[in-house]
Amino acid sequence: MNQSHDEILYWVSLLLIQGLDSLGICKLLKTFGSPSQIFMASHQQLCVVVSENIASQIRKGPDLEAAQPTIDWLQFSDNHLITLADSHYPQKLLEISDPPPVIYAKGDLDCLNSLAFAIVGSRNASVQGEKNAEAFAQTLSQHGLCIVSGLALGIDAAAHLGALKAGKKTIAVVGTGLDIVYPAKHRDLAHQIAAQGLIISEFPIGTPSLPENFPRRNRIISGLSLGCLVVEANVKSGSLITARFAAEQGREVFAIPGSIHSPMSKGCHALIKQGAKLVDHINDITDELAPYLTQQDPIRNAYLREV
Repeated sequence: MNQSHDEILYWVSLLLIQGLDSLGICKLLKTFGSPSQIFMASHQQLCVVVSENIASQIRKGPDLEAAQPTIDWLQFSDNHLITLADSHYPQKLLEISDPPPVIYAKGDLDCLNSLAFAIVGSRNASVQGEKNAEAFAQTLSQHGLCIVSGLALGIDAAAHLGALKAGKKTIAVVGTGLDIVYPAKHRDLAHQIAAQGLIISEFPIGTPSLPENFPRRNRIISGLSLGCLVVEANVKSGSLITARFAAEQGREVFAIPGSIHSPMSKGCHALIKQGAKLVDHINDITDELAPYLTQQDPIRNAYLREV
């Protein structure tokens, strides 16, 4: 937010260094203080923190040509670049071990520091699974929670739709650059989310859909949230990665059980065996989150006003 052209150039150029991950960037920032200071450091100073190859790339200086697509993208008023130095950077992400140094965002930035709750699950969900995800998202939204998911097919899309139907905000965390909608069939849904909530990514503008990016974005879905509900998942589902991140980050993990004969229930059953809270009613979630919801819950507050 409100960064100068040079600041944007330094941040984006840092993100585009081949082989430099978010942990490496955070180490550099802790050592040198800012992206501009990183690019001004000597090769010898840089090699204390990163490899020779990465140090050599940094010493070449900021890459204006590579950063230009982001600079052009930021000309639109609802497109934002949120850095670790920005006041809008979500407080919850600062609690995790591997926070993204930069967040590309499209929509309402106030969502970033709202009380949030993740709902995730299978891309190949059953009709009932999608209905469950939508219903839980709609009701939890009405309790004052911003629903976070990954814009994927199946459960993710149903969760976003539930929040939108409640007239509430939702956050989609995606695994591509924000100039790309994946899957393409969710273009209309993405536009709705950007208009009513927020779409975010840690990946630079122009980043295509790469399989390795989606597990990484899952730590952001859980990191933004007070808890994570897995609606349907097989034992190899990426949703279980999100649940694992949630547990490691100290977030609450919830799972909806299903038929013992359904592959889509096996992931949820595994989570429950590992200690996730079994959910068959909305109260299973709201009771667990009651300390956070007491002051924020519009349903609870309306009831209190009446009595």
